[in-house]
Amino acid sequence: MISPLAYVDPEARIGQNVEIGPFAFIDKNVVIGDNNRIMPGAKILYGSRIGNGNEIFPGAVIGAVPQDLKFRGEETTAEIGDNNRIRENVTINRGTAAKGRTVVGNNNLLMEGVHVAHDATVGNNCIIGNATKFAGEIIIDDNAIISGAVLMHQFCRVGGYVMVQGGCRFSKDIPPYIIAGREPISYAGINLIGLRRRGFPDELIENIHNAYRIIYQQGMNITQALEHVREEIPMSPEIEYIVDFISSSKRGIIPYNTK
Repeated sequence: MISPLAYVDPEARIGQNVEIGPFAFIDKNVVIGDNNRIMPGAKILYGSRIGNGNEIFPGAVIGAVPQDLKFRGEETTAEIGDNNRIRENVTINRGTAAKGRTVVGNNNLLMEGVHVAHDATVGNNCIIGNATKFAGEIIIDDNAIISGAVLMHQFCRVGGYVMVQGGCRFSKDIPPYIIAGREPISYAGINLIGLRRRGFPDELIENIHNAYRIIYQQGMNITQALEHVREEIPMSPEIEYIVDFISSSKRGIIPYNTK
C-alpha cells in the first residue's frame, strides 16, 4: 500500500490499511492512523497526527511550521481527526506556544486551496470552500458552512450551523444559526434552509429567529438584548448557545446591515 516512490521516515508510525501514493512525503514524528489514503505528492510533516479514514489529496501540506514570527521551533502538533477529505493544495500549519496545536475535527470537507493557520480549531461536519483562508487561533464550531474565497481574521469565531457567503472577509465573530454575507459582512437572516435540513423543528427555528430579531433589530445594546432574549424567548440548549456565544465574544459580533 506504500509506493516505492514515496518517502516515509523510519520514525513515522503508520497504521493499518494505509495507502501512500508516489512522491508523498511522510516526516519523522508523524502518527497516521488506520484506513487513510494519502495521495501522490501530499506532504505530512513533523508533528502531524492523522486519525482514521481520511483522504488527503495531491499537493496538501499538513504540519508545516507556522507563519508566525513568534514561533521559535517549539514542539507542537497539527491534529486531524477521522473521515476528513482534505483536497488539493490545502495547508494546515501546526501550533505555536500559544495553544500548542492546530486541530481539525471529524467528517470535514476542506476544498482546494484552504489554509488553516497555527492554533486554529475547526470542529466537526464542516464544509470549507475553495481558497478560503483562516488566520491563527480562530475557532469554527460544528456544522458550519463557509463558502469559497472567505478571509477570516485571527482570533475570530464562527458559530455552529452558520452559512458564510463566498468572498466575505471579517474580523468579528459570527454567531450560530445565521447567514452572514454582503459587503461589508453583516447578519443576513437565519440559516433557515440549513436548519430545516438538519431537522430543527419549526417551533425551535421560530425561537431562534425571534432571538435574533431582538439582538439585531430592536436597537438595544448587546447586554440589554441578551437580557430580553432570556426574558422573552423559551430557553433551550440552542438559545443558551446563542446567548453564551455572544456574551463571551471578545471581538464582538458582525453587525446588522439596514441597507
